[in-house]
This record gives sequence, C-alpha cells and structure tokens, in this order.
Amino acid sequence: MKIVVCIKQVPDTTEVRIDPIKGTLIREGVPSIINPDDKNAIEEALRIKEKIKDTTVIVVTMGPLQSESALREALAMGVDKAILLSDRKFAGSDTLATSYILSSAIKKIGDYDIIFCGRQAIDGDTAQVGPGIAEHLNIPQITYVSDLNINGNKIIANRNIEEGSYVIKSKMPILLTAIKELNEPRYPSIDGIYKAHREKTIDIWTAKDLDIDEKKIGLNGSPTNVKKSFTPSVSFEGEILEGTVEEVSYKLVSKFREKQII
Repeated sequence: MKIVVCIKQVPDTTEVRIDPIKGTLIREGVPSIINPDDKNAIEEALRIKEKIKDTTVIVVTMGPLQSESALREALAMGVDKAILLSDRKFAGSDTLATSYILSSAIKKIGDYDIIFCGRQAIDGDTAQVGPGIAEHLNIPQITYVSDLNINGNKIIANRNIEEGSYVIKSKMPILLTAIKELNEPRYPSIDGIYKAHREKTIDIWTAKDLDIDEKKIGLNGSPTNVKKSFTPSVSFEGEILEGTVEEVSYKLVSKFREKQII
C-alpha cells in the first residue's frame, strides 16, 4: 500500500499579529509548526503502516525551502519519504492553484491508495485544498474523518459534521481529511529525530519537474485575492452573572428579554 500525506507548515497562530496598516499577517519572528490537523493525518498514515505490511508513507508539502523543517519532523515521526514542492512560480497560489500543484505531484508519485490531508489549515481555515486535490485526481473523498477502518480494498470511515456523524464506505484510491478526534499524534523518538536529520533526504521538485500548466499556478492561476486581514473589533463587553443556579438562570432570561432575544 502507498499512502501520500499532504501537509502544510503554518505560523503558530498563538503568536501571530496583524499589521494594522497593511492588513497582512506579520510572519517575521513567528515560529512555524506543522498544521495541527495535518499531524493527525500523518499519525493515521503511520498507524496504517504499522498494521499493513509493505506500506509506504510519503509526505508532501508546498512552500519555501524553510518548509524542510516540517518535513524533517514528519520524517522523525516515521514517514518513509519526504517531497518539497518549491518554486517561485508557486508563490501567491490560492487554494485552487495549490490543490492543482499538489495533485500534479501526486500523479507523478503514482500508484497511491490513500491520500491524507488535514481538515483545514489554521492560517486560512478554508478546508478547500483536500477536496480540490480529489477533484483534480477524479477520486472519491471523505472529509472530517474521526474514525477509520480498512477492509481489503475498502475504507470504512466515520465522518463528523455539526448535525451528527455518518458511516461511509468507499473503495480505494481515496482522499481523506483528518480531524483532531481521529487520533493523538505521536512524538518523534530520539532515534527518529537522528535519522530524519542525518540519514534521510528530502526530494525537491520544481514546476519543471511536474507536468503542469503554468497558467494555473501562482498569482496568475489564482482567482482568489485576499484584500485584507484584520481582527474584528469587539462591540460589546462581557458580563459575569453571579449567584445560585436559579438566580443566574433568572438573570440570564431577563437579559435575553431585554435584548429581545426571547
């Protein structure tokens, strides 16, 4: 079995600030991490590898050379191979262009059974790249996966949504997006860290290495244009209601009536 995991290096959002003049994220000096949902994707791929013999796990990311650190961490966790898609021509790609580039890389890898992505990246929260890859590859997809079982060539997955959950069955190849409820990502071992930095290498692919239409990548291939990022202003103050359960309940209902909520 061959599993491809698409990951993204993102700024640690607990440290991110927004430039009040330019309306852009201030990334300088902000530590980068593997997108949290992507770690769940890596972990699930590794668990499958531990259960099914002759399984290979390949991790792919798109970004600048600094993204190698995210791939090294994935290698330290136990993945077999890492590929960095890095080219100035990729700069400015929106989710449509990004999913096209990643799907082109996956086509080059070939003979895949499962593609894992995290549900969404914390620096964009669109949840569009995973489904976009599936569309480009013309394969089925199951998003928001909270539980997973493999039976032969079939996938049985629990899909969590606001209204509840679904149990979905599908054949491979398939794309799955992972959520935090799927598993608890492992920490890299000392031996894993050593091998990731001393023994394992990272392949770097540019636009020339992929069979892609350059009109579909970068700024020119991106119909989405983010004009500005900002922190919404708070138009109200919080209020703490004190007292017994009955007293607080009465006060809360009174507040709702004042605001004509009920």
